[in-house]
Amino acid sequence: MPENVLVVRGLKRTFGAVRAVDDVSFTLLEGGSLGIVGESGSGKTTTARIVVGLEQADDGKVLVRGRSRTGRDRSADRGRSRRLARAREVQMVFQDPYLSLDPRTSVEAALRETLRLHFPDRDPAQRIRELLDQVGLGTRAADALPRQLSGGQRQRVAIARALAVEPAVLVLDEAVAALDVSVQAQILNLLADIREQTAVGYLFITHDLGVVRCVTDEIVVMRHGAVVEAGPTAEVLAAPQHPYTRLLLESVPRPGWDPELIAAARRAL
Repeated sequence: MPENVLVVRGLKRTFGAVRAVDDVSFTLLEGGSLGIVGESGSGKTTTARIVVGLEQADDGKVLVRGRSRTGRDRSADRGRSRRLARAREVQMVFQDPYLSLDPRTSVEAALRETLRLHFPDRDPAQRIRELLDQVGLGTRAADALPRQLSGGQRQRVAIARALAVEPAVLVLDEAVAALDVSVQAQILNLLADIREQTAVGYLFITHDLGVVRCVTDEIVVMRHGAVVEAGPTAEVLAAPQHPYTRLLLESVPRPGWDPELIAAARRAL
């Protein structure tokens, strides 16, 4: 049976008087896929940044493969190799790959730099070919600069760079939101294929319930920094128990959709 690769317990983070993350808990199985959904300001991105290590929690725990990532990591202070090992555990793919890629660096050079940093004793050439094949680019894209690639291709490069360090968890923060619908489908299919081939766990941060429905096993719904509903994706979306989850579902445009009624329901919630 798969084990929990990520355990989050009682996370809290405040910014002044704002409770950005308020006692958030969830688990992610090895090779599993968990979606965190909510509107802007729900706390989902701050939660993701704490998991990755870009934000510090005020309280709570984040465990990856049983090892803590919260508080001051004294073991990481003892050597560069341990700091790199900690960094490899969780990788993040951002919404805009053009901003996360160096515009002056070719695809091959970006992957080579990452591999040399984390695996200096390995020959990067074969691994670069494997990564490009894995994300559906092939070696023809190796010499390209980010500006010479489409949005979907740039996101594939970002995914390849994240996978290069063999992470336990891949956090995808609105990773397909900036792409055309057809390209979104290609990237989501790619991620599904990668999940079948590896044991990496996915943490999807998104406002798009269509994405969550397609690619996640479990779902966490956040509002005002707190978890209001959680469970198997199919069950939660088919029969939501919390009014806010129902509001999110009703907010998806469809025939007969009335935005004024949705706005009134949001004000009343």
